[in-house]
Amino acid sequence: MSSCEQRVAIVIPARFGSTRLPGKPLADIAGKPMVQHVYERASQVSNAQIVIIATDDERVAEVVRGFGGECVMTSPDHPSGTDRLAEVMSQVDADIYINLQGDEPMVRPTDIEALAAGMLADTTVNVGTLCHPIDSKEAANPNTVKVVLASNGNALYFSRSLIPYPRDSETATFLKHVGVYAYRRQVLAEYPNLPQPMMEHTEKLEQLRLMAAGYRIRAFEVEPTGPGVDTPECLEQVRALMSGEPVALKPTLADIRLVITDVDGVLTDGGIYYDATGECLKRFHVRDGMGMRLLEENGIRVAVLSGRDSATLRKRVADLGITLCQFGVKDKLKACTQLMTEAGVNANQTACIGDDCIDLPAFSACGMSFAVADAPTYVKAAATQTLDAAGGTGAFRELADAILCAQNKDDALKSAIGYSKVMSVMAQ
Repeated sequence: MSSCEQRVAIVIPARFGSTRLPGKPLADIAGKPMVQHVYERASQVSNAQIVIIATDDERVAEVVRGFGGECVMTSPDHPSGTDRLAEVMSQVDADIYINLQGDEPMVRPTDIEALAAGMLADTTVNVGTLCHPIDSKEAANPNTVKVVLASNGNALYFSRSLIPYPRDSETATFLKHVGVYAYRRQVLAEYPNLPQPMMEHTEKLEQLRLMAAGYRIRAFEVEPTGPGVDTPECLEQVRALMSGEPVALKPTLADIRLVITDVDGVLTDGGIYYDATGECLKRFHVRDGMGMRLLEENGIRVAVLSGRDSATLRKRVADLGITLCQFGVKDKLKACTQLMTEAGVNANQTACIGDDCIDLPAFSACGMSFAVADAPTYVKAAATQTLDAAGGTGAFRELADAILCAQNKDDALKSAIGYSKVMSVMAQ
């Protein structure tokens, strides 16, 4: 069949339910529902004959009909977007089906045209997708899916891990996978019956099911794409970009150069012990101490900030070699600002850990804030993120490891050789 005889359908899945952003397809962006932006951009793709929205909710369907779009109703029980697309195939006749997510309002029509053109030009390609280069900072994020390619452009593997791994240097080229797929009709018909392999379960990437079954996935490289909408924060960023407003980028763990930690309830379990001479004992966790040393030896400063003061606390901080500290603090916001100045960093390069309302001023002073797992609900609500560990059980180490991983400085966590580089100065 020649390329001119092959019908291309763009299918836009638009589920109403979303764990992080309910009603996402109908979110307003510049006066239009998000799904309308995607539909209008897809309608500009010159080599596609059909554009249709697949939804599981009548509220979305009503809006689509309202702006003149075409839609089909699908089951709400599909385990993946590809399974939903297979159902659409029974209602929409085409040779190539392009799955364009309904949360990509900034998609470029030219990118979708390139994907369709690649599929039309080479009938041996079972599945097509897109990718673009990224820097090592973005590649280190497990939420960013990476792909490595053969010389003909076929995908060798997709992963949330850093691939290829830069063993000897950081000069590797990384490609981000853009989650737009083009399927031939036969592949899509067979997809629901394919077994889910171990690597799909492990990585939570449905395209690995196709690779495990022997299908070839061709990745076409495009220019870096705009952000999709996964969370309320993403939605605000896209709204700003599409309205021409400046985007205030929020700091990430890769930006952190200073970690400020509370003591009681974070480095300890909050217990305070007294004898006849006054306070003398606190129970610290050795892994937290190791986390502090690992950060310091990798160029990330650690500061201890406490509303209390005692000889026990000062001894612990001295044993760890921490020189940035303030004790008996009443104004934690002011103290954080002073510690940032002393460390030579700004707020967006600073993270803090706390466990109670006394730490909220510190949260407001720092670009990122973390609550321990047993913090009160209102403290967790004020934090950027809640840690899995409770105070005194390795919460600081949890954050330290996450920072080192985000900055590709986690060799000491993974190998004896990496650890040996810093072990001579370690103290727990």
